[in-house]
Amino acid sequence: MAGEVVTTKPLTMKKRINMYLKYRQHLGYSNHSVGGGLLKFADYVDSKRYQGPLTVTLAIEWASASPKNTRSSCAARLSLIRGFAKYYQIIEPKTEIPPENYYGVTYRRPAPYIYSEKELHDLLEVTKQLTPINGLKPITIKYILGLLASTGLRISEALHLTIQDVDLNQGILSIRESKNHKSRYVPLHPTTKKELQAYVSIRNAQVYASNDSTFFIIDNGRSLTLQQLEVAFKKLRSELGWVKNQRLYDLRHTFACRRLLIWYQQGIDIDTMMIYLSTYLGHTKITHTYWYLTATSELLSVISNKFERFIQPTQGE
Repeated sequence: MAGEVVTTKPLTMKKRINMYLKYRQHLGYSNHSVGGGLLKFADYVDSKRYQGPLTVTLAIEWASASPKNTRSSCAARLSLIRGFAKYYQIIEPKTEIPPENYYGVTYRRPAPYIYSEKELHDLLEVTKQLTPINGLKPITIKYILGLLASTGLRISEALHLTIQDVDLNQGILSIRESKNHKSRYVPLHPTTKKELQAYVSIRNAQVYASNDSTFFIIDNGRSLTLQQLEVAFKKLRSELGWVKNQRLYDLRHTFACRRLLIWYQQGIDIDTMMIYLSTYLGHTKITHTYWYLTATSELLSVISNKFERFIQPTQGE
């Protein structure tokens, strides 16, 4: 009717957050790690019947109500809201973005352990002592560890490889829908290709594997699982007498750091090669790859030398 005033019902926090999660999904991001927490925040806000814009006070109030009640858990909850707030401030300018370090610095990446060549050799050799002694499982664990060390694959990427993903004629791995839904091709070094061909011969002689099965299987024809690999690695560490808490993931760190160091020793410009290494490793941001420059004392010296050359005045000045 003429003259009738039309009012718009305010959006609930859950509707706002669902908009944000759909936006992330359209960009190709997984909501697995953020969706649950943000929807709990939405339930918290909506239960208060609050309908105004997101405020810092509201965000901190929810973050501080973390069941664990630790700085790191509160910071993690606040970080979830920061991502949402940055997005929603474009739609609703009165949205307040929580401060980044309200709970202080709560996370530091653990220093990686860089394996020596001897340690890698010993690790692969000791797999012969895993049980069953004459079974396929110890052999599979040996070869998957070798692949992780020679390619820097994520553990999940190696475990999820199917037979069709491993092209040993061309020497290329197809990594499908990995972290952040990124897919890529990973070329193999000729020696790695040769070793994987040897594994295929051993595997096929012991267990039937269909074309759609995973590449790394054990005696019952089932996929090698992360838990089985971690349990085996723990046994191997104990057998070798390692006491420095070396991790499976450190094989990826070792690959990246060794490659950077080799390039530096060969006089190759690391900045030029970083984009290639970043793509090879499947990083979404090149800054994630640059972190490896701080991982060892040798690579820290690379940064130091580059900085010294940068600040050194040119002759004649």
